[in-house]
Amino acid sequence: MIDFELPADVVALRDRVQTFIAHKIVPYENDIRQTAHGAPEPLRRELVALARESGLLSPHAPKEYGGLGLDHRGMAVVFEAAGWSTLGPLALNIQAPDEGNVNLLNAIATPEQKARWLAPLVRGEIRSVFSMTETVSDGAGSDPSLLNTVAQQDGNGFLITGKKYMITGVPDATINIVIARTLDPYGKDLGATMFFVDLDAPGFRVDRMLETIDSNSPGGHAEVSFDRVRVTPDRVLGEIGQGFRNAQVRLGPARLTHCMRWLGAARRCQAIAVEHAGRRHSFGRTIGEHQGVGFMLADNEIDLHLSRLAIWHTAWLLDQHDKARNETSMTKVFCSEALGRVVDRCLQILGAIGITRDTVVERIYRDIRPFRIYDGPSEVHRHVLARRVLAQNDPMKR
Repeated sequence: MIDFELPADVVALRDRVQTFIAHKIVPYENDIRQTAHGAPEPLRRELVALARESGLLSPHAPKEYGGLGLDHRGMAVVFEAAGWSTLGPLALNIQAPDEGNVNLLNAIATPEQKARWLAPLVRGEIRSVFSMTETVSDGAGSDPSLLNTVAQQDGNGFLITGKKYMITGVPDATINIVIARTLDPYGKDLGATMFFVDLDAPGFRVDRMLETIDSNSPGGHAEVSFDRVRVTPDRVLGEIGQGFRNAQVRLGPARLTHCMRWLGAARRCQAIAVEHAGRRHSFGRTIGEHQGVGFMLADNEIDLHLSRLAIWHTAWLLDQHDKARNETSMTKVFCSEALGRVVDRCLQILGAIGITRDTVVERIYRDIRPFRIYDGPSEVHRHVLARRVLAQNDPMKR
């Protein structure tokens, strides 16, 4: 049986985060230093310093590296509280892709690699990149079997060549985790492997910055290329040929933490819409008293409540046995669509105000829409889930 009662220490931490976000971070939301490609590095460091000073930095990370060591259930509560502000996850150092990379490194990196990259990542001193997706014409998107980026093994390590697309956070990052199809010196395919690549490595370049509708990730999104970028054997992350398996170590929990953060953002929009609906008058009453608006607010409460239950249930499963692939996929699909509906209704309730930057709803509306695409589009998750459903009904595959 799942126990949804929160431990006292988690409740206290949630309350501290809520106070911190409201008093320290929300005032930064209109900071003019922000750009279409997210918060610049000086602003990020300023926000991280505030969280560090308040003892709230990296709640997801292991304690031995300076984090708070929360399990997934604790993260669900704290990440939701941080998501109240568009800058909250950045301040607490739980923004993608760094948050997922922390989990990945903690799970499979060597002690030397952890000391070199995980420790400063947890302290918020550096940022990281995760490079898997490729362009439609050049390789793998949702289907990793189409991976075209190649790491050719030779006597001195590996030479990486290829292109990656929609890669988040490249400007001002320190380290890039790259997935490439690995070939031995004779051309034999060894499978996909993860590598650490320095952002200033010879042969690596940013081909262009992509103009996207969202602006919540520092450094924005880029198209990048690798031209015989050399990496030494100590830069292999995990085992050679286990890149796709190791990617699931990162992607499964990362899909759930996306849900946690966006739940907080959608709650913020609902609070703004409720306040507006209670004071805006039309045809002799507040607009909230009209069924058209009242029903939207009620539907929002339903979607928020069910999203939280789905998140908590999946978090509980991850804490029990760390095997909840189906559940993370289902929760990601449900929450990305349900929370998107919440934000959309809130914008509609606000009317003309909703499409302006007089409230944060317009910003969250732009930022949350790609959630249905990041870490696997809803359609891909449905496709995979449907295959599993059909396989369960096939006596030859039981």
